[in-house]
Amino acid sequence: MITEPQKEIISSSKILVTGGAGFIGSNLCESLLALGAEVTCLDNFATGHRKNIEPLLNNPKFHFTEGDIRNINTCHQVCEGQDYVLHQAALGSVPRSLKDPITSNDVNVSGFLNMLVAAKDAGVKRFVYAASSSTYGDSEKLPKVEDEIGKPLSPYAITKYVNELYADIFHKSYGLDTIGLRYFNVFGRKQDPNGAYAAVIPKFVMQFMKLESPVINGDGTYSRDFTYIDNVLQMNLLALTSDNEEAVNEVYNTAVGDRTNLVELTQLLKQYLSEFDPKIAEVEVKHGPNRPGDIPHSLASVEKAKKLLSYNPSHTIKDGLKEAVTWYWNNLKN
Repeated sequence: MITEPQKEIISSSKILVTGGAGFIGSNLCESLLALGAEVTCLDNFATGHRKNIEPLLNNPKFHFTEGDIRNINTCHQVCEGQDYVLHQAALGSVPRSLKDPITSNDVNVSGFLNMLVAAKDAGVKRFVYAASSSTYGDSEKLPKVEDEIGKPLSPYAITKYVNELYADIFHKSYGLDTIGLRYFNVFGRKQDPNGAYAAVIPKFVMQFMKLESPVINGDGTYSRDFTYIDNVLQMNLLALTSDNEEAVNEVYNTAVGDRTNLVELTQLLKQYLSEFDPKIAEVEVKHGPNRPGDIPHSLASVEKAKKLLSYNPSHTIKDGLKEAVTWYWNNLKN
C-alpha cells in the first residue's frame, strides 16, 4: 500500500494523466486530487466521457486540456512543467484493432511515441504507462511471468508490446525513467457499459439489469484475471513514487493473481445483482462463437510487483464485483 512518504511525494507534485476522462484515467485523477496533487488531464473524448471529470472541474488543482496525443504540439504543451506522467490514453479492444488496425497503431504507437518525446523534452521524473496483458500473446504458460511472452495475437497486442520496446529505448538512449503496467481485465466504477467494444463486465451488468440475456463468447471456459480498479490505482501510485532503483524501467503485471472463467463470472454477477432485483436470477445466459484474437486463459503472477513495488492487492474478484455491481445499480439503473 501507499506509504506516508509516497503520499507526500504525490501531494507536492504536478502530474499529467493522459486519457484522464476515461475509465481508469478519471479514477486516477480523483485519487491524485484526493492526495493533494496538482493534476492535468488530457483527453479527446474518443472513448472517455466528459461526465467522468465533471465533478473535478471546479477543483482549482485540476486542469483539463481537450486534445489528441497524435498531435505532438499538444503533447509538448501538456507535459511542460509536469513532474510525472501517467499515460493511459490509448485505443483499447482487440476487436477494434482487428477492424481498424491503422487507427489503433496511430494512437497506440505514434501517439505513445509523441508522449515519450514530449516527456523527455520536458524533463519529467518518471513516465508510467498502461501496458497490456495482451502482450503475452500465444504463450500458454500460466501464470504469466513478465519476462516470458509469446507472439501477439492481434494488432492491439502488437501496439502495446511496441510501447514497452519504445519505453525501454527511451530509458537507455535518453535517460527517461519509465514503468509499464500490464493491465489484466480491469473493471469497476465508471467503466463504460455501452458501445460495440464495451468490456464484458459492465456490458453483462447492464444486460442483466434490463433482464436481457448476455451472450458468452464460446463455451464459457475461457478465464481471465479480472482486476478491480482500486488494485490498478494502487499499482499506478506505487509505480509513480517508488524509490527502489531496481523497480524502475521495468514492466509489471497489474492483476490479482487469480482467474475466473466466464461461466463463473456470470453466476457471480447474477448472484450479486439479484440482491437488488430477484428476477435477475432467472435470466438465461446464452453462448455464441469464440471471438477472433482472444487468448483462452489469462492468469498473472504478481510476485514481481509485490517484491519490487510492495504491491498488495486490496480487492479480490468477488470484493470488486460487489462494489462494481452496487455502483452500476446506483448510477446507471434507469
